[in-house]
Amino acid sequence: MSFETISSDMHANWYDKQYANIDTRFNVLDDWQKQKQDNTINYWIHKRMFNFANVLAQPATSWLTVGDGYGFDANYLKERGCKATASDISATFLEATKERNLIDNFSIQNVEKMTFEDNSFDYAFCKEAYHHFPRPMMGVYEMLRVSKKAVMFVEPQDPISRLPFLMGIRNILDNFNTKFLQKIWKNRYSFEIVGNYVYKISEREIEKVAMGMNLPAVAFKGINNNYYSPNIINQKANNSSGIFRKIRLKLGLHNFLCRATIMPYQVLGAIIFKEMPTPETVENLKKDGFRFYEFPKNPYLR
Repeated sequence: MSFETISSDMHANWYDKQYANIDTRFNVLDDWQKQKQDNTINYWIHKRMFNFANVLAQPATSWLTVGDGYGFDANYLKERGCKATASDISATFLEATKERNLIDNFSIQNVEKMTFEDNSFDYAFCKEAYHHFPRPMMGVYEMLRVSKKAVMFVEPQDPISRLPFLMGIRNILDNFNTKFLQKIWKNRYSFEIVGNYVYKISEREIEKVAMGMNLPAVAFKGINNNYYSPNIINQKANNSSGIFRKIRLKLGLHNFLCRATIMPYQVLGAIIFKEMPTPETVENLKKDGFRFYEFPKNPYLR
């Protein structure tokens, strides 16, 4: 059996193993709704990633959420007035989420070979799922195929891609011993228990995909958001919480270091456009903190 089949099967079965019956799934969904209502730190962390979609998530636009195991991404878009279809390799949670009326539609999909027609949705939204794919580039091309306007990713950023100094150190060390850096950089080759390599993205990687497909533009925005801890998820995300105040201080420091180009942003929001966005959309992207890159046309293609 191929590694991608094994990895996909392990992902498909993960929810069934973790949440064996419908009551446990409903409990998770109810807890999520309560966290949203209480504005907990856990929900605050997730909402900051949902917010990447805001600039494109206009009412009545159609969206496919990819790797949306719980359906929370589609729920967010639905509440903004979008037509959202949640998709995942497993329907374990999505059936319960739909029964709770948190989503309108869902579909069981393997991102490497989706069953939708070309241009079925305005946008695809892939939040914290790309790094789980056994063959992520195949998923990128499929998401682009089924999307009409753009594909948006919200994923951990490859730190070394933004730090030439570290790249230089790696090149020097690798000349002597290619295993030495692994003793220092413990998660250089990271794997998850569900069977995948943790595949972080970079701006240059996304840019090359778009240019290679003769697409018109990309946009990027970074945030710092790695503040999750199981023991703080139910704390309120306001100044009444000492823990949250500490998180805000860390966030301020990390943002300063990123603006000074001393460290890269932890999370990257990346958009690949299949068609050129309107000037108004471009302006809104810039106001929202995105950097917009319009590509030159390939002079050898008509």
